[in-house]
Amino acid sequence: MAESSKEELVQLIKRFGAYLTVKMSNLFSISVQSLNSRSLGAVAGFAVAIIFTWRLLRSPSGPQRRLPKRQASTSSSSGITSHSNAALIPSGVSSNSEDTRAQNVVDQFFQPVKPTLGQIVRQKLSEGRKVTCRLLGVILEESSPEELQKQATVRSSVLEVLLEITKFCDLYLMERILDDESERKVLLALEDAGVFTSGGLVKDKVLFCSAENGRISFVRQLEPDWHIDTNPEIVFQLARFIKYQLHISPTRIERSASNVFSSPSLEQFFGSV
Repeated sequence: MAESSKEELVQLIKRFGAYLTVKMSNLFSISVQSLNSRSLGAVAGFAVAIIFTWRLLRSPSGPQRRLPKRQASTSSSSGITSHSNAALIPSGVSSNSEDTRAQNVVDQFFQPVKPTLGQIVRQKLSEGRKVTCRLLGVILEESSPEELQKQATVRSSVLEVLLEITKFCDLYLMERILDDESERKVLLALEDAGVFTSGGLVKDKVLFCSAENGRISFVRQLEPDWHIDTNPEIVFQLARFIKYQLHISPTRIERSASNVFSSPSLEQFFGSV
């Protein structure tokens, strides 16, 4: 009987070890650079989980008192009852119960820690430090220079991502315009949206040109780690010179190069919507 209990304990420890290994691999798949106080707390909880569970498994269940032998008359009836109860308990139920208990203990300490938007932005941009981005169709609701002659509207859904990018990236915004009034409308819309108040973006980093290919010249001169654009021709021409590009397109398209990614919107690329 004792030998059987030892074997069950060994099997439990092996199963627990395998389960713990999977949890460890999931926990440490997060980049070390992206750890913040919450992630460090998760690591601390992981250490506590190991100690707690180890003590739980090694703690003896306590010496069992041996029941005094009863009279022969009651022994036979007790034996019959024990045999009947044993026949009702399926084999492996005790082992499964112990497995579940150990798994629940670990799960309590391995609740998934949702990364912050800042962590996601840094991870998605591969720690890139300079980003160039066109305005129309990405930051602004408008999609053509002609529309900018009437109005300029910052997309509210992109603001949070845009501000996170400015926190650690040197961001340049650029667009083709038809007149000076369009430039004034764009700068005013960005200012009203609070883009310039975060300290990461200034008006001097909002660039304007009179031709579509002017953006190519801007990007080539700035040599960013990432360029974000909606024009497939510009993305194609810059693929040889820029480390990474993000092509914003409402329809799913095939990747034109291995360093070109695509998404329906900037905020969807970072999973903020």
